[in-house]
Amino acid sequence: MEGCIVTSPSSPQSVVVMSPCAACRVLRRRCVQKCVLAPYFPPNDPIKFTTAHRVFGASNIIKFLQELPEEQRADAVSSMVYEANARLRDPVYGCAGAICQLQKQVNELQQQLAQAQAQILNMHCQNANLNMALFYMDMSQSSLPSSSNDHSFDNFFDELGFLCDQSLST
Repeated sequence: MEGCIVTSPSSPQSVVVMSPCAACRVLRRRCVQKCVLAPYFPPNDPIKFTTAHRVFGASNIIKFLQELPEEQRADAVSSMVYEANARLRDPVYGCAGAICQLQKQVNELQQQLAQAQAQILNMHCQNANLNMALFYMDMSQSSLPSSSNDHSFDNFFDELGFLCDQSLST
């Protein structure tokens, strides 16, 4: 429970005015000193409790928090509020629906990545074949007679096709 100090101009004494936590304010009850909900539902954020309350109910939230050790309660409240928001957006599947949708997106992106990698490999293979063909053409024009050129080009392209097919299958 949070408090604020108020001083009145007529009296020098300070008076502590306690504002109830958002949960107690929404539930319209008095916020006690040891309110289980106060640390997790501050008075300036009533929507946080309202959302969780709509889906889980106040008594379930209180029971759940009382069963947990204090160091785990903040994470539990955060999870409950997240799940409640997801349930309000998608009443049937909640968080599971969001997770399935994200997994579907990941699978589609992985397929696109695999296709792009295959295209890159294919282009590298074509580029290597072209470079080898140009190199072989330069070598054959400078050293071989023209009658054997045609036969050696046919063999060379057959070998290149075999190499490219082999590299794509791995």
